[in-house]
Amino acid sequence: MSKRTLIASTVMGAFALTGSAAVSAVTLNDLHKEEAKIHAAAAKSQEKINALFEQSQELLVEYRQTVDQTENLKVYNDYIASLVSDQQRSIDSLQRQIDSIEQTKQGIVPLMFRMIDSLEKFVELDVPIHLEERRERIQRLRDVMANSNVTVSEQFRQVIEAYLVEVEYGSKMSSYQGTIDDNGTEVTVDFYNLGRTALMALSLDQTSAWVWNKDAREWQALGDEYLSSVVDAVKMANGTITPDLIKLPIEAAE
Repeated sequence: MSKRTLIASTVMGAFALTGSAAVSAVTLNDLHKEEAKIHAAAAKSQEKINALFEQSQELLVEYRQTVDQTENLKVYNDYIASLVSDQQRSIDSLQRQIDSIEQTKQGIVPLMFRMIDSLEKFVELDVPIHLEERRERIQRLRDVMANSNVTVSEQFRQVIEAYLVEVEYGSKMSSYQGTIDDNGTEVTVDFYNLGRTALMALSLDQTSAWVWNKDAREWQALGDEYLSSVVDAVKMANGTITPDLIKLPIEAAE
């Protein structure tokens, strides 16, 4: 090979190497760019993955909260349902009581009328202690029974109270003023009663005295031997003298 040929070959080899180096440099740059793109894409993908993960975590938390709320609501709804059921039982019980009250009223109202009728008969047949007062009380009871503004319980209370007053008449001593019929003459007197054991009358001038005869159901004049005793009895009942032993015309028990 000639010297010129060798130089040419050397020059050609140098160009070849230079071209190869240039090609390699271009390829390496492209690879770096692609790698950078890949890394950028991977970073974006990771960001998306991270965002999706965070969203999934948030959704998981919301789901758990929803589940907890659902459980709480279920417990609360069960509690409300138990309250409603208990209230319904109370309503049913009240309704039964109301129905029972209506039935009781249907039975007690006629009973009260019978009690008033019996009380009126008793007063008319009894010793005439506070007779007008007792008659007026019975009339008030009848007025109360006819008053729609008075409850049944209040009506019943007043009927029972009237019976209790009648019981008191038989257990205490009292004196009050009134009138009696003495053989067709109306006389104002001081009455004296020792329970239902004895009922006597004393004229206001304290000159005459009478005793109620249960069998004859009329007033009978007392002899002078009882006059002072009746005067003292009236004074004791009025509290003007202290109680003491006195002689009164008491009928013996049969």
